[in-house]
Amino acid sequence: MKLVLHVCCGPCTAYPLTLLRDEGIHPTGFFHNPNIHPFREFQRRLAALDTLSTIMAFQVETVREYGLKEYLRQVVFHEEERCNYCYEMRLLATAAHARKIGAEAFTTTLLYSRYQKHDTIRATGERIGAASGVPFYYRDFREGWQQGIELAKAMGLYRQPYCGCIYSEQERYDKKGRRQE
Repeated sequence: MKLVLHVCCGPCTAYPLTLLRDEGIHPTGFFHNPNIHPFREFQRRLAALDTLSTIMAFQVETVREYGLKEYLRQVVFHEEERCNYCYEMRLLATAAHARKIGAEAFTTTLLYSRYQKHDTIRATGERIGAASGVPFYYRDFREGWQQGIELAKAMGLYRQPYCGCIYSEQERYDKKGRRQE
């Protein structure tokens, strides 16, 4: 199967890529993540993905333009539903890329994270897949959470402390502040 794997970052790619390859699927990657903030974080995640790509001989097309404005225009005044908008943006771009290169399906490393909304990702991917003519390949990669962490550490990859958006960064600091009180 010719599969496009949307990648959010290097560490979250390690396990899904390993598993898919073990099953005889050799995906190509697509990095499109306009949600990541600040720019330095965006650069760190790209660098980690570049490292993983070299180590694992993984072909990835990366959208290297910093897309924060695009993301913010979608989520402003919809902060409570921001994840839905974020998934939509990234999976629409991935489906379009998959269609462009003639892939048979697309999926995402977001399905590796214990912190993402799997039902929403799946529903969004399936809806976009039906509309685009490129099916969404659902796979729950969370089973390999610890294995993925160990793979990322073994490769020396930068492991980010939050999902990537400005809102999740604020929530991270808000939680730290509440714990200190």
